Formats: sequence, structure tokens, C-alpha cells
Amino acid sequence: MPKPSMSNPLGSKSSGSASSGSRAAGSGVARARGRHFFANPGPTNIPDSVLRAMDRNSIDFNDPEFVEVYDAAFHGVKRVLQTEQHLFMYNASGHGAWEASLTNLLSPGDVILVLESGYFSEEWASMARGHGLEVRVVEADWRRGVDIGEVGKALAADGARAIKAVCVVHNETATGMMLPLPAIRAAIDAAGHPALLLVDTISSLGSLEFRMDAWGVDCVVGGSQKGLMLPTGMSFTGVSDKALAAHRQAKLHRFYFDWTMMANRVQKSFIGTIPVNIFYGLRESIRLLDDEGLDNVVDRHARLAEATRRAVQVWAGNDGPRLFCLSPERYSNSVTAVLMPEGFNPDSLRKTVRDRFNVSLGGGLGRLGGKIFRIGHLGDLNEPMLLGALAAVEMGMRIEGVPHARGGVEAAMAFLAE
Repeated sequence: MPKPSMSNPLGSKSSGSASSGSRAAGSGVARARGRHFFANPGPTNIPDSVLRAMDRNSIDFNDPEFVEVYDAAFHGVKRVLQTEQHLFMYNASGHGAWEASLTNLLSPGDVILVLESGYFSEEWASMARGHGLEVRVVEADWRRGVDIGEVGKALAADGARAIKAVCVVHNETATGMMLPLPAIRAAIDAAGHPALLLVDTISSLGSLEFRMDAWGVDCVVGGSQKGLMLPTGMSFTGVSDKALAAHRQAKLHRFYFDWTMMANRVQKSFIGTIPVNIFYGLRESIRLLDDEGLDNVVDRHARLAEATRRAVQVWAGNDGPRLFCLSPERYSNSVTAVLMPEGFNPDSLRKTVRDRFNVSLGGGLGRLGGKIFRIGHLGDLNEPMLLGALAAVEMGMRIEGVPHARGGVEAAMAFLAE
């Protein structure tokens, strides 16, 4: 597997002076006062109205009042997915929905094709191997992303049609990269291959454009904690008619995530107790998305992401931090990964920014640990919230002595004021 072409900052700097804020009793850690700014790519900010919607006593999930809430939320998720097909929901994080997609669609020894994009594509592949599946990988430089032509070649070479599914992470949170789903769908079609298209939308749904039915996606993996602006703990799969037909022939062991069992439930999901409170929050988060309009939600994320990238592009001066992704047409609009200069530790910068300014940034995952930091700009976010996070990063770099060109925040402001 090719290594990402990047520098290898292994050194570290001190985390700076102690915060002027108060110390938590007995913790020995200085914390800045004021509201916590959460600029992490997941979980993400939860709107106050969603928190208030979930703040209620328990209710029987068969109660007519709750059934009405459930139905509104369930059909709202289908609107966000832009599908008229099937939906199954789970008490689980996104990893649970990954497992549901594999176990419901495949049989022991089946072959899947995983398009390498970063840490999360590797994790999905590892899970598949754990279930006894054969995993073939279209390898890629993590800074540039997979070559769509190589996807077509891998499918065309599969004369025996052994590959049963193509697995794609739409937006790779670890690398700040988006893969073009329509182009991948076109490559599958051009090869005349019957493989199912499975797509992880955990960090793209409700942030980037996504059209399940129009783009020919057979199984969508989604989660509650990012674009849907909810706590972690609920995930789901959108399933096409073609995928449901494959499910009826699949032989991998399953129980809790079994779609056939779920389809026989009154509410068409959940083996066991339904998380009623999160559904009140989901109904409210869907209302917020509907009120803003999905196209406007996508546009807002694009603007905030571009402002972030303009700040980083300025900071890159004087051999400073720079954008990790090298393919502008694949920049993520929900998270920006920033590569630190040689000899400077992003985790020290993150600690300073957290302790001094109460701003939380994402760290590097897997092979990118100690090399990058990540700025999340998805979900419940507006211009002042983003600018506050960017200002904290720029101040943190000054404190840490990280080389950079000043004026990144001003560049973001200038773009957002256009």
C-alpha cells in the first residue's frame, strides 16, 4: 500500500504558557472561560433547540404521540438521503451501520472492492476481513485520492464478476477529502459490472450534496453525530431495491442488524428498545434542515470550508502549516486537514488552543497521528463561530512558535464578507 507523499513532522514543541483562566479544582489543567468552541469534525455541535427537544421524560415507543414523532423523523431522514427506497435504523455508531451493510448484503468468502481514501476506508476494510470477506483495495495516495480510471480497470479485470460490492467513503474525515460519487457510479456502469455501490456518508450527509437514488447508490451508511447535529449513538442504512434483493441471498451471520427482522417490526427498524429521546431531537434537526433548505445547507458548508482553506493557504507562508489534500476538486466541505511543518507537533498546538482559548480541534488518525490537525466546519456552524476557531488556531501558532504567515483570519474574513 503506498504511503502518503508528505513530510513527517515527528518533533514537538512545548504547549506554551499556562492559561490565564481558572483551574478546575484538583485537575491541574488551566481552562479558559466562556463557551466551548467545538471545531472538531465529529461529533459536532448540537443546536440548542435540538438539546431542548430531547430534554423530556421517557415515553412508551408504542405510544401514538411517539409514533407520530418517529414517522416524521424517519421520513425526514429519507428526504435528506433523497431516496424513495428503504431505510433501517440502529442504536449504534457509524461502525454499527458499517457492520449492518456488510452482514446484510454479503456471504462468507465474498469479494469486495474498497477504494482507499484514508483511515476510515482502512477501518471498513478491516471490519470486512473480520467477517471472512476477501477485500481488494484500489490503492491511493491519501493526499490525492483514488484514480477513477483504476477503479474501472479493477472492475473490468473482474471477468468472473467475483466482486459483490464497491465500498466508498464519500467524505474521508481523516484526510479532508471528498470522492466524486457520480464518477465512481459511472465507472461501475461503464465496466458493465453488477457490483453493489456501498457509500459511507457519515461526515457528508447534511453537509455535502448527496443524492442516493439519482446517483445509483445501493446502500448508504449514515450517523447521527455530524450533519444531523445529534449526539452519537444512532446510525442508519439507506437501502436500494437491488440491495434488498441481494440481502435475501446473503449468508453472513447477523441478528441485531437483520433487515428481514426489522422489516417485520411495526416501526420497520430497531431490534430492541427504540431511543425515543433522540427521535425528538432528530425531528427537530430535520426541521432545521428543512427550514434552511438542503441546497442552502450545502452552500453554507461550501462557503465556510472555502474560508477555512483560504486561512490555511495564508498560514502556509514562511514554511507554515498547509492543506493536506492536494486535489482542489476533492477538497472536503465538512473538514479541513492541516499538515504541520517538520519538527512541530500538532497535538501540542491542539492542547494550547484547547487550554488557552477553549477551542477543540481534531487530531490525526492512524498513520497521520502526530502529523496533522483537523478543523471541523460542519453542522450547526456560522461565520462568527468559524472565525473564532480560526483566530484561536492563529494565536496558538504564535504561542507555540509554529512558523506561519500572519493574516489567515483576515483572508477568511475577506472571503466571507464578499
